[in-house]
Amino acid sequence: MAGYNFKRIESKWQKKWEKSRIYEAEFPSKKKKWYSLFEFPYPSGDGLHVGHLRPYIGLDIISRKRRMEGYNVLFPIGWDAFGLPTENYAIKTGIHPEKVTKKNTDNFRRQIKSVGPSLDWSREINTTDPDYYKWTQWIFLKFFEHGLAYKANMPINWCPKDKIGLANEESVGGKCERCGTETIKKDKEQWMLKITAYAEKLLAGLKDVDYLETIKTQQVNGIGKSEGALIPFEIKNPWPGRQISLAGQANIKNGGVEVFTTRPDTLFGVTYVVLAPEHELISKLKTQISNLWEVEKYIAESKKKPEQERVVEGGEKTGVELKGVRAVNPANGKDVPVYVADYVLANYGTGVVMAVPAHDERDWEFARKFKLPVKMVICPNYPEPTCPPLTAAYTGGGRLVDSGKFNGMESEDAKQAITHFVAGKKEVKYKLRDWVFSRQRYWGEPIPLIFCENCASNPKLKDPWPGRQKSKLSLGEEMNPGWIPVADLPVKLPKVKDFRPGENGESPLASLEKWVKTKCPKCGKPARRETDVMPNWAGSSWYFLRYVDPKNKKEFANIKKLEYWMGAALPSRSSKSEGGVDWYNGGMEHVTLHLLYSRFWNQFLYDIGLVPHREPYRKRTAHGMILGEGGIKMSKSKGNVVNPDDMVNIYGADSLRLYEMFMGPFDQAIAWDSKNMEGVSRFLGRVWSFAVEKEITKDSVGGRLEPLINRTIKKVSEDIETMAFNTAVSSLMIFMNECRNEERIPQKVWARFLLLLAPFAPHIAEELWSMLKHKKSIHLEPWPTYDPELIHEETFELIVQVNGKVRAKVSVKRGISEVEAKELAMKAPGAAEYVARGIVKIVFVPNKLINFVVK
Repeated sequence: MAGYNFKRIESKWQKKWEKSRIYEAEFPSKKKKWYSLFEFPYPSGDGLHVGHLRPYIGLDIISRKRRMEGYNVLFPIGWDAFGLPTENYAIKTGIHPEKVTKKNTDNFRRQIKSVGPSLDWSREINTTDPDYYKWTQWIFLKFFEHGLAYKANMPINWCPKDKIGLANEESVGGKCERCGTETIKKDKEQWMLKITAYAEKLLAGLKDVDYLETIKTQQVNGIGKSEGALIPFEIKNPWPGRQISLAGQANIKNGGVEVFTTRPDTLFGVTYVVLAPEHELISKLKTQISNLWEVEKYIAESKKKPEQERVVEGGEKTGVELKGVRAVNPANGKDVPVYVADYVLANYGTGVVMAVPAHDERDWEFARKFKLPVKMVICPNYPEPTCPPLTAAYTGGGRLVDSGKFNGMESEDAKQAITHFVAGKKEVKYKLRDWVFSRQRYWGEPIPLIFCENCASNPKLKDPWPGRQKSKLSLGEEMNPGWIPVADLPVKLPKVKDFRPGENGESPLASLEKWVKTKCPKCGKPARRETDVMPNWAGSSWYFLRYVDPKNKKEFANIKKLEYWMGAALPSRSSKSEGGVDWYNGGMEHVTLHLLYSRFWNQFLYDIGLVPHREPYRKRTAHGMILGEGGIKMSKSKGNVVNPDDMVNIYGADSLRLYEMFMGPFDQAIAWDSKNMEGVSRFLGRVWSFAVEKEITKDSVGGRLEPLINRTIKKVSEDIETMAFNTAVSSLMIFMNECRNEERIPQKVWARFLLLLAPFAPHIAEELWSMLKHKKSIHLEPWPTYDPELIHEETFELIVQVNGKVRAKVSVKRGISEVEAKELAMKAPGAAEYVARGIVKIVFVPNKLINFVVK
């Protein structure tokens, strides 16, 4: 932009801000606190693209406004640096992940600093720093101590080529993210965190927070609470006297299975039963299944499918009948066929479905494909003599038909009655599963546990070190015999030469014999270290707490600092929403898993008395994605990535910031268009030119521009609070356009405009503020307020109604009297002909409308 050397100005102020440390949060402080948070980035090798900056700039605008409103603002930054891509790069190149991570974070830091956010860099954290993950390990041991960390044999996604277990997010479309090989399911011992113990608390906490409804819905769906009943189904046994029931279900007559259902009222409509491919009953019935080869082939194929594909709505239904096996409907005693089908999951409910195709969409689709009977037992228009023929599953309520003695009963009442009738029992199930916390790879936090064979076989051994305080076993040690916590943290990640997993799928750490072999801290006998590492979600589950006190070597955070920054003091044990991070913004892709995990960790820490507030975030919002030009997602492979370095170099940081906020609604996806950068660049050019070319007077009144600046203050202030940044920028542009016609402008007006501009374009605002001879930074000045008497437009559109219907709109002066309004409205085209019929009554609402009631 002509006359404005943005490179010099932006570099100048970034250096001054850093030197003066004006953005560092204070503690202690008598000011009200404000804590802004965005999801800390994973530093990839590709660096940032312009889309990554959108949430940073948005939260920076809010944080700058809060600082100007007198708050003590904590706006921190850090790096979520453990992750599979870095390890993959290390395997490919042989460069240690630690070196790669440092290079990547250095680049990210440079890029973020280049756009001038008001971040507190003194609190910078990195999840790969031993001083950080020491406390990640410490919190894990707290879970272990309280019985919420346990080891279990679990089916995992397994890549047969790379010999590695993959999380669901790493098995993309059923293929290994590393090499593209189709994954299979394989059972492996894994450490688990018992997040299901917090299902109800996680649901209850949503009542006390200010989250977008779409985010709350995803949280609720992620937990997936279902209230229903367990219904016993007998498996018909061709060999009388032989027991075939499963463990815990032996009370079922002749053996069988329990089915979890939310619709016991439809039990009389069951026409078949479906088992998940992984269900243990199938192996127990092998000798009874006449088409066993077909069943086993189907099960093998289903193991190749990722769960997402198996349960996707509208997906093709597949399955195989277990020929020779029949189940007995407990409601009417009738035999029904038994199928194995992959749309049923072993880890949801009981892994068995009682299929009612008349009243369940998935069962309907399956029944139509396999030509199975459909029996309607809920009628929506009872007591009509016949129910309407079904063209699709009817999933609503009504009264029961063809259901024996329950005919005519309301479906809600029938749920309990039928459950009791068949000796079932009420049950609550959750879609949420316990969190698989083990990863068989290198680049992650070592799990701080040691396995001791001696302690496993002698769990009540006496402490060998005299004088040390003795304590009973923790819940974790009772649940996991032989597993002993490491007392001296952190357990540092050792160096390895080969980052690939072993042939048996063990972590690369398992090959370090000297590191693995150790002494048991409890009995002193030989023991071995756990070689699994934590998932990349671990460090991000509590990072918001570490920002409060990032350099503390004695505890994960000082309690006084936690009380100040995270809300209510501990003695009140508050469970309301006045505490926690004040505003957390992130992508919609993280509002299920990450949000659940971090809420779970915080709630656990609250329950054991270590944090002051049950919910970690008071407010959670989301931003839309910035797409590449043409509306396609940015990616390196498509060659459509826009590097912010280029935009800052060509147009400047302030232009990039303004464009990212102006390009469209913050919460919606929008395509990038570099040509539109020119528009905001010209706008800032006009601001600069006006400041240097026009006369800034010392007038104490604002003159003609006073009402407009007051309206602009109101509009921009309100828009920032609703993240309507695009219309806030538009208001600033409208004000500037009005100023173009002025030869001079009162400093009182110009100064307030610069204050409004400052959060959006901090560099040019700071420079122009200093040109007004101010010594103090504009970003530490008070936020402007408006005069309510001056915000109204001089004119408005008077709505003219006749008998309540809008017939015309007339532009009139604000404050017009009823008499004046009547005279103008009666002449308005579109209303005059109706008024001529004769007025019965007039309703006048000042500065809004006039309504004629006519004959």
